[in-house]
Amino acid sequence: METLKLDRDGDVAWLRLNRPDKLNAMSTQLWDELRELGEKMVDDATLRCLVVIGEGRAFSAGIDTSTFTGGGGLEPGASEHEDPVVGAVLRTQRAFTWLEDAPYPTVAAVRGYALGAGLQLAMACDLRIMARGTKLGVFEQKYGIMPDLGGTHWLPRLVGTAKAKELTWTVAEFDADEAYRIGLCERLVESDELETVAAELAATIAAQPPLAVRGAKRAINLALGSDRDTVLRVTAEDQAACLRSNDFSEAIGAFVEGRAPNYTGT
Repeated sequence: METLKLDRDGDVAWLRLNRPDKLNAMSTQLWDELRELGEKMVDDATLRCLVVIGEGRAFSAGIDTSTFTGGGGLEPGASEHEDPVVGAVLRTQRAFTWLEDAPYPTVAAVRGYALGAGLQLAMACDLRIMARGTKLGVFEQKYGIMPDLGGTHWLPRLVGTAKAKELTWTVAEFDADEAYRIGLCERLVESDELETVAAELAATIAAQPPLAVRGAKRAINLALGSDRDTVLRVTAEDQAACLRSNDFSEAIGAFVEGRAPNYTGT
């Protein structure tokens, strides 16, 4: 990969956008590499948490404008849809949606800028940590387009439908403090603390029983789009797997013995 870097530290992986000289602006090559990586990683049973972060001083400044002006636009996606432009968008969406589909938790560690497609990538993750001073915005309308890579799905779920419309229609820039206030991020930190806090959060998540964590993610993700009984049935199915697991026995044993549990995901 040229536009991404992937590092593994035990149960935790760090995915780094690697175009720091361009503030990690997104190109078709980056989208292709991100989609292809997702196809390999989405079902990784050995991974317990993934942190997504940008190299250098920005998470992502959005779409690289050369995508529009330099002949690097979306390649037609005729195999995805009868309309090749629709197909191209659908294919690009998969560069983002696998982060939600992955059974393990995903965390966006955001500093500097998260604009347009960059903000959509952060929203694709389960949790967001933002550094104070970060500039954010739903900027797609500046280019005569709309947020199409998952933003119209995630943004209203995070901030509410009316606020999502306001942010989209006004193309307003806002900062990390405002993002925290409206529920767009879960933790607000100083810039020099970002990676440390992200690593601590990832380690805390990775130390939890994997079957229970993955089951909870599946049920919670269903909660807004499914009826109550569907969510409760899925919860019951995943709970049954937890109750039959070695990790359940380990959790009880560790509690009785007053020690930290050692979960294996089995």
